[in-house]
Amino acid sequence: MVSERMLKALNEQLNRELYSAYLYFAMAAYFEDMNLEGFANWMKAQAEEELGHALRFYNYIYDRNGRVELMEIQKPPKEWESPLAAFEAAYEHEKFISNSINELAALAEEEKDYATRAFLEWFINEQVEEEASVKKVLDKLKFAKDSPQVLFMLDQELGQRAPKLPALLIPQGE
Repeated sequence: MVSERMLKALNEQLNRELYSAYLYFAMAAYFEDMNLEGFANWMKAQAEEELGHALRFYNYIYDRNGRVELMEIQKPPKEWESPLAAFEAAYEHEKFISNSINELAALAEEEKDYATRAFLEWFINEQVEEEASVKKVLDKLKFAKDSPQVLFMLDQELGQRAPKLPALLIPQGE
């Protein structure tokens, strides 16, 4: 059983993960409108991963005999100045989520909730990957500047990304 304080924090993180999916779906729609299908694919894969993260929190809350409380999900922006600006926003968002996970881990330690602290370890490691993945694309966009050729090549590259679904979302036997 988790404390009321930890339960509230876990539910807030569940909301942040759902917002993350919303944000990346909004970015995917932005890229679809620009006919940058590879960029849109990358963002949709990112959104699917965020839904997987939300499901992990959802399941964990019930595993610990808590109650999921779904909150209103903030409406994300729908426009960015450029693909570069969209990825800058994505990078800032991932840093925000990393900080949020770290604060949850600190709360778990403060509460001596070692099960929750252990659960959060996966997210701590995942956020290192998440930030690095977004930063890699961001750096390429900065390098490209306004080159349509480089943007086209990057669009082709990003179209190859498939979602990295957590094990709990993959049907057994596959």
